[in-house]
Amino acid sequence: MSELRKIMVTGGAGNIGSELVRKLLQDEKNHVTVVDNLFTGSIDKLPDLNHPRFKFIKANVNYFEQIAPVFYSHNFDYVFHFAAVVGVLRTQQMPLKVLEDIDGIKNLLNLSTINTVKKFFFSSSSEVYGEPVEIPQHEHKTPLNSRIPYAVVKNVGECYIRSYHKEHNLNYTIFRFFNTYGPSQTTDFVIVKFLEAALKNKPITVYGDGSQTRTFTYIDDNIDTIIKILNEGLVENDVINIGNDEMISILDLAKLILRITGSKSEIVHLPPLKEGDMTRRQPDNSKMRSILQRPLISLEDGIKKMINDPVFLNRIGL
Repeated sequence: MSELRKIMVTGGAGNIGSELVRKLLQDEKNHVTVVDNLFTGSIDKLPDLNHPRFKFIKANVNYFEQIAPVFYSHNFDYVFHFAAVVGVLRTQQMPLKVLEDIDGIKNLLNLSTINTVKKFFFSSSSEVYGEPVEIPQHEHKTPLNSRIPYAVVKNVGECYIRSYHKEHNLNYTIFRFFNTYGPSQTTDFVIVKFLEAALKNKPITVYGDGSQTRTFTYIDDNIDTIIKILNEGLVENDVINIGNDEMISILDLAKLILRITGSKSEIVHLPPLKEGDMTRRQPDNSKMRSILQRPLISLEDGIKKMINDPVFLNRIGL
């Protein structure tokens, strides 16, 4: 057997990270080490801890003394930095904790450079676009309008990554994730929150009038694109939008979930969020589509996958 590819995934106990880890482990040439402090991640999202090509280390990447020994003892080939404080309400309530994530980005870039990592993959966000000045949002043509701390951190992270490439030739790919949903996601996020309420016939709460629009990407589309980029050496030293371009208003999303589930829940409107709830968001995903080479999973099909997934139903107590 050829030498294993040693891959680190920070935030690997989160929604996207855990699904990426499972997919990576399907390939026998990969050994995966997850580093997560379990602040927002969960140990039950991880693969079998006894898997021969998997290792979990509880550590906070924002503290150099915790993450440096992990690097020096593993000699990683690839780093996926997905660890971050996430969730709209959480990031609004703890802005200083969000800003601490800049330290983690710097730590990982320094250690990746010292340890000659072949490529650094970064989980950025559609939030870097801020309130859109154009739709759809293109990776290079659309201005970045970052204001809230979470978006600022992602923008700063992108800047650091490009700078490390320029000065140290550290290769990278930046993923600007638009809303990604799937069975491992927590109820901090809108589709899971709405689905749990609907399946339990509890009120579905919508901020404002619900006219704000979003796009939603089923996790399989996200992960399949990432894996192709890794395996085929695509999007070298560049950024890519990872997201579906099928727009829907939050109110219509609630109505769609009610229809699919046959729920008796009522829709209750709450005051609008003070910040962070952008009116529109839609990616130019032409680059993603050219890589994936198949149709993206529709929102209706993705929701149906969720309500038929025993992992998801167990997660919400059904």
